[in-house]
Amino acid sequence: MTYYVGLDVSVESTAICVIDEAGSIHREFSAPSHPDDLAIVLGPFSSDIGGIALEAGPMSAFLADGLKRKGLDSVLMETRRVHAALSAIPNKTDRRDARGIAELLRMGWFQPVHLKTPTARDLRLMLSARDSLGRRVRELDNSVRGLLRGFGLRIPTGTRGRFCDLVRDLIADNPVLEAAILPLLSARDAMAEEFAELDKQVRDQSRNDEVCRRLMTIPGVGAIAAMTFRAAIDDPKRFRSSKSVGACFGLTPRRYQSGETDRVTSITKDGDASVRAVLYEAAHVMLVRTTRWTPLKAWAMRVAARRGAKRAKIALARKLAVIMHRMWTDGTEFRTV
Repeated sequence: MTYYVGLDVSVESTAICVIDEAGSIHREFSAPSHPDDLAIVLGPFSSDIGGIALEAGPMSAFLADGLKRKGLDSVLMETRRVHAALSAIPNKTDRRDARGIAELLRMGWFQPVHLKTPTARDLRLMLSARDSLGRRVRELDNSVRGLLRGFGLRIPTGTRGRFCDLVRDLIADNPVLEAAILPLLSARDAMAEEFAELDKQVRDQSRNDEVCRRLMTIPGVGAIAAMTFRAAIDDPKRFRSSKSVGACFGLTPRRYQSGETDRVTSITKDGDASVRAVLYEAAHVMLVRTTRWTPLKAWAMRVAARRGAKRAKIALARKLAVIMHRMWTDGTEFRTV
């Protein structure tokens, strides 16, 4: 008999549901969220397991890799579709979620998610740490601006390099403001210093990578955009066509059709939001900041004249994703003519 296993993962424990090929529950139990423990409890079924499934999440790559080393292959399910399917269950519990995941696996009603290689996960880790530090610095900047605004003190924009010096000059001779703001500035200086160091490491790593250097030949695509794209794609061969890359990152229009209604709305925003953001930023830089004229920029300018700048940037971001994937696959550099 063939068994299908659904795993609903949490930090401490994982709910497990084993169903047979007819959909009947064979066993329901839980185990600690570690590959060794999961392999032990699934051992009695190992010879008859038709598949193991779990949602893509923070711990999914760790568990999937560990299970694979134990001889148990698993598949990661796309989270949005799993959530939509399980939302029909009236009472949500971990046990029922595991049952639902097992049923989706048995029927094949799921979208598999690519399990990234350790190299791609390492790149993603560096980018996520850099982004986290950058957000904290901006949050402290905004907090200081908001606190000073209540006292009628305004800090000019565009003074990132001199922010702390300007604030110290503004609050000089005010003991209350100095007592409240100076600790924030000290924390901001420390995090900004760490961010600069981490940012340098990420950019140096991107410039030393052959694929990233090739992608950076595109006007508007910098070190961060190239590394983000590289980490998200991981293996370019997993896409049968370069045209599908834009859809993978949610840059294609959403369509709704029902009866007489048939309308095309905004982009789907599926997939990795960070890739979508860097592609949009690269499109903005190409259209607005770069002076280098290319047929790609000319095409985007014509789109902007017909449909507006925002739609043109989205269309250009989608085309950049296709071009970057094709350059990676073919091993070619960007051609300006």
